[in-house]
Amino acid sequence: MLITLDDLRRFTVARNFSKPTTLKRAIHSMGFVQADPIRAPARAQDLILRHRVKNYHAGDLERRYATLDIEEDFFVIYGFVTKSLHALMHPRSDSRVPAEDVGSKWPIKQRKRAQLLLEFVRERGAVHPREVDEHFSHGTVTNYWGGSSNATTHLLDEMHYRGLLRVARREQGIRVYSARDLPENAGRDACVSGLGLTDPFERRSRIDALVDVVVRIYAPLPGPSLSSLVSRLRFAAPQWQTELKSALQRAKERLSHARVDGVDWLWPAKENARLHAVEDRVRLLAPFDPLVRDRTRFECLWGWVYRFEAYTPASKRQLGYYAMPLLWRERVIGWANLSVKNGALNSEFGYAGAAARDRVFKRELEAELDRMRVFLGLES
Repeated sequence: MLITLDDLRRFTVARNFSKPTTLKRAIHSMGFVQADPIRAPARAQDLILRHRVKNYHAGDLERRYATLDIEEDFFVIYGFVTKSLHALMHPRSDSRVPAEDVGSKWPIKQRKRAQLLLEFVRERGAVHPREVDEHFSHGTVTNYWGGSSNATTHLLDEMHYRGLLRVARREQGIRVYSARDLPENAGRDACVSGLGLTDPFERRSRIDALVDVVVRIYAPLPGPSLSSLVSRLRFAAPQWQTELKSALQRAKERLSHARVDGVDWLWPAKENARLHAVEDRVRLLAPFDPLVRDRTRFECLWGWVYRFEAYTPASKRQLGYYAMPLLWRERVIGWANLSVKNGALNSEFGYAGAAARDRVFKRELEAELDRMRVFLGLES
């Protein structure tokens, strides 16, 4: 059956924006929601969820985090994952959980600090990084961007990534940590054998399940984009990094595929890529929304180059600090920069081609701005 680029556009939009549901159901349906700290006009995770959750308001995820059966963690990037997805990724390399094994391959000094910090967190129940720093005063380290980070915060992040700590909640956007609840028999042998990591069949099943989550969130995908996303699972499961290439090949064999305009596209085998209807609706999207996150797919589907420019010097920006892709029906036709000043929502728009001028578009654009005001709590 012939698949066209128009089919793929409608398919991509339709499978991303089904009927809005509850917050918990939406997250568990997706499996992962990317997070980002920039608020312009809201954080990315909130902007992503507002299209998929009925009556969602900015900050609902943070406010209801403890009730949603989710974790903060790395997947292909940092964000919020379901407990079931979290279990697939852990234990990560060197994340052995008995007290005597904390950071077993870290330098001795680092290991001792981690041991003391873990004991401190267990005694307190939940700790703010500021509280930890005041108690230990470990100094500073160089962070990923080349700046200076608090050493205790850095160590908390490391222990969180290794599965020793979890994010219990956030206070004004700052992560508050607690010790992870662990089975009594979670010793070294349990981590390696009891959870099946040395069993080739179990290991393969778990890696394939991680790839399936990637496909569920981001499909349909051009072949190179699928390869790129699967390679990023090295952050989710560094212990299986060398096996991701074979996992990618298995995925290509079980997925549906079609060659469209010289590009190989892949999506879940049980899904039909044709005959999808799309609403007359405008949506303003987060730069990291699953619909637009992959820039290769973006250019294939919508024919222009979108770039996230928050970290680009102002003089070199072409779209704006936090340009939000503007989806009209099944096409991303431009972008918007939104801001809130004196309780009012300000908007500036740009278009990849000629601006849509028909009355239906203008009506739906105003409706989307009204929804944004309600989401931000700006309604009068």
